[in-house]
Amino acid sequence: MATLTDAEIEKLFSGAPQYFARSEGHYTGAPHPSVAFPWDEVLEIRDLTDHTQIEDKAWGCVTAWPHITRDVHSDRSTAQRASEQKRRAHFYPRCRERPNMLSMFGLEKGSLGYQAALELSVADALQEEQWGFESLATRTCAVIEQRQKMLTSKDGLRHIEETLIMEQLIKNSQRYSEKHRRERRVSSELYNELFLQILHPPTKVLDHRDPYSLAVQISALVKVLAAPNMWIDFSHVEWRIRLGQLLWGADPEDEVSDGASTRTGESISDIHEERYWLLMQILLACELLIRLDAITEGEELGVESIRPAEIHRFEKDANKSVKWSLILARAWLENIEVAKSEPTGRPHTEEKPAGWLATLTKRMSLAREHGSHHHHHKEPTYAIRGKHVQRQVDGLTHFARRLRWPDAESYSSKISQNCRAVVDGTPLTTPMASPSSRADSHRSSSYFNLPVNTANKPKLVPARRRKIAAALHPSGWLSKSYVSGLMLPGEGLCHFLMATLLENDSEAMARLGPMANLCGGFVYSGKSFWSTSCIVGRVLAAGKGAVECMGWISSDVLPQGLGDGWVNIEAEDSTEDARHVDRKARIWGKRAIEQESNVLGDADPNSVLPADFIIPFENIYKDRAPPMIRVELKALTLYAPVDSVRTTPTETFGATPMSNSTCAPEIHTYPAAVSFTVTDIDTDEETEHVYALSKDVNFVTAHPCVPSQHVKIMKSPSSPTIQQVDLSGHGLSGKTASIIGHPLHKYFTYTALHLSELIAKQDFSLEALLSNYASSHHRPSLTPASNSAAKVLVIDCITGFLSQPQEHEIPLSPVISRTDSYASSGANRSPLSPGPEGSGKFESGFANALESASKKMHSESRRRQFGSDMEILARAFCAEKGWNALISRRRRGCLACAIREAGALGWKVIIRVD
Repeated sequence: MATLTDAEIEKLFSGAPQYFARSEGHYTGAPHPSVAFPWDEVLEIRDLTDHTQIEDKAWGCVTAWPHITRDVHSDRSTAQRASEQKRRAHFYPRCRERPNMLSMFGLEKGSLGYQAALELSVADALQEEQWGFESLATRTCAVIEQRQKMLTSKDGLRHIEETLIMEQLIKNSQRYSEKHRRERRVSSELYNELFLQILHPPTKVLDHRDPYSLAVQISALVKVLAAPNMWIDFSHVEWRIRLGQLLWGADPEDEVSDGASTRTGESISDIHEERYWLLMQILLACELLIRLDAITEGEELGVESIRPAEIHRFEKDANKSVKWSLILARAWLENIEVAKSEPTGRPHTEEKPAGWLATLTKRMSLAREHGSHHHHHKEPTYAIRGKHVQRQVDGLTHFARRLRWPDAESYSSKISQNCRAVVDGTPLTTPMASPSSRADSHRSSSYFNLPVNTANKPKLVPARRRKIAAALHPSGWLSKSYVSGLMLPGEGLCHFLMATLLENDSEAMARLGPMANLCGGFVYSGKSFWSTSCIVGRVLAAGKGAVECMGWISSDVLPQGLGDGWVNIEAEDSTEDARHVDRKARIWGKRAIEQESNVLGDADPNSVLPADFIIPFENIYKDRAPPMIRVELKALTLYAPVDSVRTTPTETFGATPMSNSTCAPEIHTYPAAVSFTVTDIDTDEETEHVYALSKDVNFVTAHPCVPSQHVKIMKSPSSPTIQQVDLSGHGLSGKTASIIGHPLHKYFTYTALHLSELIAKQDFSLEALLSNYASSHHRPSLTPASNSAAKVLVIDCITGFLSQPQEHEIPLSPVISRTDSYASSGANRSPLSPGPEGSGKFESGFANALESASKKMHSESRRRQFGSDMEILARAFCAEKGWNALISRRRRGCLACAIREAGALGWKVIIRVD
C-alpha cells in the first residue's frame, strides 16, 4: 500500500484534538498544557473546549487567564461599557493561578479539563509558605529587620504617612479610569511624584537617554516590591484567601461578629501594622501597574518604545511575588474605590447602617490628635467601597438558584433588600500602626489562631487538594471579600461564594453551626451539598439531577442516618498521584506528553500506512453478548468517625474564641461508601455491590472532537477496519460505512471491558487487566503492534444498560451544541482513505444543526443533564481502586481521541458513556 501524504494525514485527523505542554518562556515555571487543532481553521472546531464558560461577571475573578464571561443577566449598556474598557491596551503579567481555574470545571459534572488535570501536581497549594500562616505572631526577625532597613535606606522606601497612602490610592483610581491615560500623563510628572513622595530617587543614572523614563520608574518599583521577607506573597493560596481577613477581619468592635483572631492589645497592634504594610504593598503595585499600562498603551499607539534588554530585565527581576502583587493591583483598581470625607466640626456618634452588606467595608479613621489632649484637629476619614456590589449580589443569587438552594427565591429577595441598605461604604477602622512603632518580635497570640507553639503544630503535608475550614458569622470578612469583588484568582472564589451564601441565610447558620468545612460537604433541608474538592461530590455529580456550579455539587442523595450538618470525608491520594508531584509531575515531561498522544503514534511521519490505523470500538464482544443490566443506587453510607486519622491537615480561616468554643458543633471525619443493586434483566438476578470512596481520584472530561468530513471508509479488503464494520446492508447504502470517530494508530493498544464484567471480577489489579490483553482479539491490523500489554482500559458503560439519558434533551452550550449535534448533521463519517479534493467545507447541515441547537439554549444551564446510577457506580469503582479516569461521552468525542488524551495525561482508564 502507498504511504499517506502529509495532506492526507491532515484530512484524516481534521477535527482531532492534539495535546501539548510547552514552556511560555524564562521565569514562568512549569510548562503550560494546551489542546489545539493545528490542521483546522474553522472556528466551530478551534473553539471546542473540555470545560464550561464562566457564567457570571461576578465570578470572573476566579482566573487570571484571559476569558470571556457569559453573563446570564446580560445588560446591553453594561456590556458595551465593558467592551470599551477592553479595547484599551494594558499590561498582562505572565503569571497565572495553577491549576487553571477555567479548566477546573469540566463539561462532565464533577470533572476537570486537560489543563487542570496536568497542573494539579504543580498546584499553587503545594508550595511551602515563606513565613507560615501564623506570621504575625511568630514571624522571624528577618521580616522586621528587612522592613526597617528598607525605611532607613536612601535607596528604597520613604516613610509614608497613612493619609498619603489613601490619597495616592484615590489618585491612582482616577488615573486608571481615564479614557486616554497616555495623552494626559508625562513621564516627568510621574517621576517627580514617585521619587518625591514614595521612593528615594535612584543613586545612579539608570538610563542615560532619558533619566526620567517610565522604564527607570518601573525598575525602581520592581526592586522594592521584589525585596524578600517584606511583603505578603500572594502566590500562596492561603494568603490569597486571607487578603480579606487582613483588610476586614481585625477590628476590636468586631471581635465577636467577625472571623478574626484572639485579641490582646499587642496582637491588635500587630494586625494594624500588617494592614499598613498591605495597603503600602497595594499602593506600590498600583503605581507599578499604572506605569506598565502606560508603556503598553504607548507601544500600541506608537508613541512609546521599550528595548528588549529592559523587557528581559523586568522578567528576571519581577519574581512571582511581584507579579502576584500586580494581579492584586488590577483587582483593586477594577473593584475598589476609596472615598474621602472631611471631619465635621463636632464629634458625633456614627450610626451603623442596617443589613449585612452595609458592613461590607470598614472604617479607616486616620484621625489623630496632634499635640495636647485639648487639641481637636482631626484628619479626614476614608472609606473603602466596592464598585460593583450589585453585580456581586446578582452573582450570589445566580449561584443559589443554580445549586437549587432551599427557598432560593425568597433568599434572592432578602439579598436585594440588604443591598438597598448600602449607600456609602462604611469606613475602615484604624489608626494603622506606624511602621516604626515597635520592633519587638515576641508575640503573645496569633492572628490566624493557629498554634503558636510549633512543637504542637500539626505538620503541613502538601496535598493536591488542601482542606480548608472557616468560621462563619453574618457580615464576616468572607462575605465582605466576595461582595467587594476584591478576590484573587484561584479556588478562593468557590469558598467565598458558599461562605457568603451561608452567612446570609440565618436558618442555615442556625442548623449547620458557625464552623464550615469548605472542602467537604453538608446536609441541609433534604439535600446534600459537596465541594468538588471532596471525592463524594465528584462521584455523586455523575447522578441524574445532580447540579454543579462554581466548585459545588448539590444532590438529592443523602448520607444514611445523618441529619443537617457538616462532614469531612476521609480519602487519600492514590499512590501514583502522591509520588508524581512538583518536579516529578507529568507536566514536566513535555516530549513524553506529545509523543504518547501523537496522532501517528510512534510511526515515522514519512512512512505512515493506511493499514496502521483502526477505528476503535468499546462494544465488540465476539464470544458472547454482554448482559442487559439495570444499576440502582441504594445508599451513601458514612461510617464511624475516624477523626484521629488525618491524611491532610485542615487550614482554619477566621477562627474566633466563640467559634472554637465547646458550644460549636464539631465537624467529624468519616470514611464513605456507596452501595448498589445490579439486576440482570434476562435472569432477574440481583447482586449487591459496595464501593469505598477511599481514594481521592480525579475525573477528566475527554476533549470534544469533530470527526473528519474529508474521508470515508471504503469497502476494501486493504482496510483492517472492515473486520469491525457491519456491511450486511442493514441501514447502509452502497459501499460506504458511516462510523463516528477518528482513526487510531496501532501504537495505542487498548482493551475494552463491560462494566458488569469488571465489577464481577475478584482480587485483580489494573496492571493485570492490561497485561492480559491479546492484541489479535481487539486490534485487527495488517501490521500488528509489537506491544504485549494494553496501554489503556476502556470501561464500556454504553452496551446493554437500561435507564440511559434522555436523548431529547437539548445541548445547552455553544461548545456542547457543536459537539453533540455532529452525528445528526452529516459530520459523522470517519476516515481511512482520502476523499475527493474540495470536500473540506462544512456541510450546510452542520451549520443548520448548530444554529438550531443554539436557539434552544437555556440561560440557566450549561451542561446537558446527563447522569445515571450506572455512571455513579463507574466512578465509585474507580475511587475504590484508586484509578484516575477520563469520561468519554459518545457523540461528544470519539474513543480514539480519548485514548490519545489518556496517553498525554499518563492515565490508563477511560469510562465510556452514552
